[in-house]
Amino acid sequence: MALPPRVHFTLHEAAARWDCSLADIAGWASVGRFDIVTAIPPVTRGRQIVAGYVVVSVTDIMQMFRRCGTGPTKSILRRIRPKDQDEWIMIADPAGIEVTLADLLIMADQVRRFEADCDLLRRPASHIGSTARYDWEGMYITLMVRIHDQGLPATQAEWLGEVQEWFVANGDGSEVPDERTIRRRLTPIWKALRGSC
Repeated sequence: MALPPRVHFTLHEAAARWDCSLADIAGWASVGRFDIVTAIPPVTRGRQIVAGYVVVSVTDIMQMFRRCGTGPTKSILRRIRPKDQDEWIMIADPAGIEVTLADLLIMADQVRRFEADCDLLRRPASHIGSTARYDWEGMYITLMVRIHDQGLPATQAEWLGEVQEWFVANGDGSEVPDERTIRRRLTPIWKALRGSC
């Protein structure tokens, strides 16, 4: 049985997928090409309780997306919009919600719609004289972002499992590299990174 499609993408995943910067993504979201969302715990607005996925006002946290890379990695949301509503809600209790870049998402249906609207095709890694069977380049980009944002997993087995899950989620669904192939490619990287810790 095949797994269902992905529900959302992080901004880093979308940037790698579209070969663009986070500043580009923030710009497109700020003019309504798609929504950037985050998941929040319950907050109150008078008698109303808001929780779950909410739309983020990108212009309120635009400093996080400076092209020069000097922006903060965290910001406080003072207003949100439930996904099924048009009206923005000021957050009164608590007085704002802290978010990091890793908390910000684009729902998968909006990613696919944006790609269709812009006629974007996933470009396979280029290999001279052969066709790429797996998107190793995309996987390496995702690994670098993961290591930058969260560090290494506790064990190499956990890391290999994450990579296999990435290929399942980002491939065409027909097959993924076998564990031995993934281990052969990643073991030197794992040893080098663990040695530098």
